[in-house]
Amino acid sequence: MNIRFLETFVTLAQLESFRATARALHATPAAISLRIRSLEDELKTELVDRSTAAFRLTPAGQSLLLLAKNVVDAALALREAAVREVEVGGKLRLGVIETVVHSWLAHYVTHLNATFPHIEVDLTVDSSSVLQRRLLSGELDIAIRLEGIDSTQIVSSAIASYPVRWIAKRGMLSPRAHDLALRVLKRPVLTFGRGTAPQVALQSIVHMLARQAGMPTEQIRITCSPSVAAIVQLVRDGYGVAGIPSLIVSDALQSGEFVELPLRPMPPPIVVSLCLPVNASPMVRAAADAAHVACSDYCMPMRKELIEAL
Repeated sequence: MNIRFLETFVTLAQLESFRATARALHATPAAISLRIRSLEDELKTELVDRSTAAFRLTPAGQSLLLLAKNVVDAALALREAAVREVEVGGKLRLGVIETVVHSWLAHYVTHLNATFPHIEVDLTVDSSSVLQRRLLSGELDIAIRLEGIDSTQIVSSAIASYPVRWIAKRGMLSPRAHDLALRVLKRPVLTFGRGTAPQVALQSIVHMLARQAGMPTEQIRITCSPSVAAIVQLVRDGYGVAGIPSLIVSDALQSGEFVELPLRPMPPPIVVSLCLPVNASPMVRAAADAAHVACSDYCMPMRKELIEAL
């Protein structure tokens, strides 16, 4: 069985879009569709319900998704174990976006140190655009950033999909208000750096909500920041409402400091990709496989929530 096709199926189930999956895996939607068709032929069952315009897995697809993910994880673990048979060590120049720092980075570094104790991590935290430039120039070995890199020199693979929610300080707005959209739009809307995929998607949604509410778009205030810490602090100060992954503020949500607003539509999930050179060394490839395993372990509760919502 082609593991690549299983990886495509898992990514498609996470993103719920052939087009988004194609972007994440740097393929065409037609290629993604062909992989899914090939997998369905091999399994002799339909995985995606094509009778409706909205993306939906078939009952068989839902029941097989977790098994497919387990196979993908097992394949990564197998490659990781094979590499461990050879001494793996050296300096790993790792670049990550801040969203990763606020979620599964510590889990990854801990896993990496335990699995490959002779790898020394040299960490860089920066924006996706800077990480891309530094990876292409040879200054980094791995870049974990928003979406993949379209280059023949780079191999990109989707490593995580973060559901995005509308987050506000408790008490700032009533979630039950009948005019919730208008109340949100009267506040600054916080999002990631200008020009990034999350910012562009959120801006489109905000403008649509404004038209529906009869609010002039020039009155909308969108505050962009590449810093997750800055966005979270502005929410904490009651400055505005943020469209960010709930995963990075899970502690504040659990404590009741922040709340999720039931505003629809929700912004699309943020796709995080792992990028490395096509000619990467065995050490770098081992570290990349370890990242997939560590991220999968960390995000498993979130993935189960997505599967239950399908």
